Amino acid sequence: MAAPSRSSQFVKLHKILKKHYKPVAPDSSRPVLEQLLFACCLENAPYEAAEESFAALVHNFYDWNEIRVSTARELAEVMPGVPDPAAAANRVKRVLQSAFETTYTFDLEELRKLNLGPATEKLGKLAGASKFAVAYVVQSTLGGHSIPIDHGAAQVLEITELISEEEAKELSVAGLERAIPKNKGVEFGSLLHQLAADFVANPFAPRVREILVEISPLAAERLPRRRAKKEDAAESKPAAEPKTAAESTKDDGGRRAKPTDKAADKPDDKAAKSPRGKKSADEPVPPPAVEGRAETREAADGPKRPAAKKRSAAGEAAEAGKKESTRRPAGISKRKPR
Repeated sequence: MAAPSRSSQFVKLHKILKKHYKPVAPDSSRPVLEQLLFACCLENAPYEAAEESFAALVHNFYDWNEIRVSTARELAEVMPGVPDPAAAANRVKRVLQSAFETTYTFDLEELRKLNLGPATEKLGKLAGASKFAVAYVVQSTLGGHSIPIDHGAAQVLEITELISEEEAKELSVAGLERAIPKNKGVEFGSLLHQLAADFVANPFAPRVREILVEISPLAAERLPRRRAKKEDAAESKPAAEPKTAAESTKDDGGRRAKPTDKAADKPDDKAAKSPRGKKSADEPVPPPAVEGRAETREAADGPKRPAAKKRSAAGEAAEAGKKESTRRPAGISKRKPR
């Protein structure tokens, strides 16, 4: 059996989408610039969130020039409903800056007077104007047949095997405008965008899964899978830093941890002996000597006397003989001189 053509698959996709969603008509009364700015908010976002974000920009800022000179962070603060407020705010700011540098005004109504080709080319040259935003303006304002495809819609079509991976990266679907006629282009684009917005908001939603499987039974194998809770907890838990050798031998209380190895229980003979002149860790450490204590004690006691020299035996005998010779003989008195 031959594989179904891409055109028949897009027709089948249109029928399935009509069962689950209702088409949304664009506001054709908006000027070209405002429609382009709304498309910047609508990319990958639901219609309700895009309308609220666009209204918040108009309400919280004085005019388009104030939005142009504001930071992307300030713009993102008033657009919390879209999936990526920072990206949407950056697109809005860049479009306004590029439009002002091109025309020195905030007016793109001259594009309505041009043919569709030159008008589309000028829109594509504006910084911040994505392929989705350009196609949305061409379809809703300039009357062309161009179905807008954002990243969410490209993922949906890739999962259902309606486009290849290369087409999903380039956001281009060959043969889509031929398969879907122009009178049904706005309806098909709004239905596909609603499914894409739901997929971006929650790709694991049961309703989104049922619709994708209905479009293509093989989509169940290509859908993203939830990660296990244990894997999420392991990734969220920071890895413990390796301990050094000194830290590994001590526990939290500062005491040395007991060795777990049996060989570590036996003390080493060489390690048990303390080196000469050094005391082991178990012996008490004497208090450090206080400088000046010896000098103070010496000053209080006075200078030390030199120790008496020991006399030799010969010296003692000579000294004794000298004393005997100096003695007077018995019976002789001391005479006075005449």
